[in-house]
Amino acid sequence: MEQIALHYLWWILALVLIAIEVILPGYFMLWIGIAAGITGVVVLALPELSILGQALAFAVLAFLSCAAYWYGLRPRLMRDEPGDALLNRRGEQKIGQRYVLAEAIVHGRGKAKVGDGLWLVSGPDLPVGAMVEVVGVNGTTLVVKVAD
Repeated sequence: MEQIALHYLWWILALVLIAIEVILPGYFMLWIGIAAGITGVVVLALPELSILGQALAFAVLAFLSCAAYWYGLRPRLMRDEPGDALLNRRGEQKIGQRYVLAEAIVHGRGKAKVGDGLWLVSGPDLPVGAMVEVVGVNGTTLVVKVAD
């Protein structure tokens, strides 16, 4: 095989590695596949590069691309965004919010209008239309107090 056509083999390897990543996700095959693609570009630019030089370039690029993911991109992806900590805890997302009572709180139980729905609330007895503030959650019931 001619030296000039070796860049195609690197690109094919890149596609195979990226396809493996799609089938078995884990992030590393993607970055090693990117390194293989870049190695193909290097071989295209430097067709006289030996097989050993190509292998060394691939190893260095694979290490650098995995390190760029691990130390650069991964911490950004793993960082907690403000809403992520409460993503599946809808009641806790309501703490600090104010709502109008749709049903009076009698004997500690009532309902408040939250968006287009009604949520159970518990707190001091209050009339319909009173403004309440959510101070906690007990299961699916919002714990409220009179809004200041």
